[in-house]
Amino acid sequence: MADKNDKTGAMQVDIDLVRQLAAVLDDTNLTEIEVEDGDRKVRVARTVQVTQNVLGGAPVMAAPAAAPVAAPAAAAPAAEPAPAAALNAVKSPMVGTVYLAPNPEAANFVAVGQAVKAGDTLLIIEAMKVMNPIHATSAGTVKAILVDNGQPVEFDQPLVVVE
Repeated sequence: MADKNDKTGAMQVDIDLVRQLAAVLDDTNLTEIEVEDGDRKVRVARTVQVTQNVLGGAPVMAAPAAAPVAAPAAAAPAAEPAPAAALNAVKSPMVGTVYLAPNPEAANFVAVGQAVKAGDTLLIIEAMKVMNPIHATSAGTVKAILVDNGQPVEFDQPLVVVE
């Protein structure tokens, strides 16, 4: 990545590596990948936008845009402003597949506009053949369901907004 003999301290970015990492994101539908080489790190991430269907249907995922980022290991990660809905969102504690109902024939655990109590099951995430219920962390009203049934989710991904 960087020329070890470079005395200027400037980081030399390996554009081919960044392109290869972006291709891995496209091939795997991941949103972020990071590699380290000595004291240098290269992180390639894409942003994913969620829009709410006006007719009250399921949210629609916009096409992600790859955003390559290269930073020295010592640099602190930049904080990105969170959308207002994500501030009150219950986030995924794991990587897995979301199920909005206990089985295909059953009604969903929750619906937009429904009141919930702390501890109520909002959805299930299947990870390694284990069904993990995701519970409301506080009482409130379901304002948005940010995932679709059967959708893969990542760690810390917003799932349901409860206000």
